[in-house]
Amino acid sequence: MKNYPPQFKADAVALYESRPDATIRSVAADLGINPETLRSWVRAAGVSRPRGRRTQEPGLPPAPLEAENAALRKKVRELEEEREILRKAAKYFAGETRW
Repeated sequence: MKNYPPQFKADAVALYESRPDATIRSVAADLGINPETLRSWVRAAGVSRPRGRRTQEPGLPPAPLEAENAALRKKVRELEEEREILRKAAKYFAGETRW
């Protein structure tokens, strides 16, 4: 196991902190160290970031394409419900006319 000087560790953590879009893996690759090594240094330094996918700010309005997508999904649901109702009605009336 390699021993890294404390200044190198601090600089590596500072580099990770200064690049909000970078991952531990990408910063570790840039520095030529193991990602788990950098991860342990980051944890020891108490640096934390939200986990998972980054989402849009809640206060921002949806992009025009996202709004259109939502409207189209809603319309598809409505049409599927109408089709199901018509299918059931056709099945009911078809059974009623048979002798």
